[in-house]
Amino acid sequence: MKLLEKAERIRIYIGEDDKHKGMPLAEAIVKEARQLGLAGATVFRGMSGFGANSRIHTTKILRLSEDLPVVVEIVEHPDRLDSLLDHLSDIMSEGMVTREPVNVMLYRHAKK
Repeated sequence: MKLLEKAERIRIYIGEDDKHKGMPLAEAIVKEARQLGLAGATVFRGMSGFGANSRIHTTKILRLSEDLPVVVEIVEHPDRLDSLLDHLSDIMSEGMVTREPVNVMLYRHAKK
């Protein structure tokens, strides 16, 4: 797959405990991105954070692994992101999605 130098990145900010049809929401998003044939997706698990409700989620010992923040990041040609964004609107009950332009400098995979 070839990405143009100009692409867009979407970041999806959710909680580790968020689900869609019993599946972790981050996993459901990655599966949907793959089914749509997008260039790739990466899930990051945060150590600490808070969202719209201002409740702090942290990895501290007393509150071990309590709904930690998760970010799913996808870089793709802008036209190819719209169907994923529509899907996110349907499956996300809370969280935040951002979209911004990026310059792709290198995108390749090893040939097997």
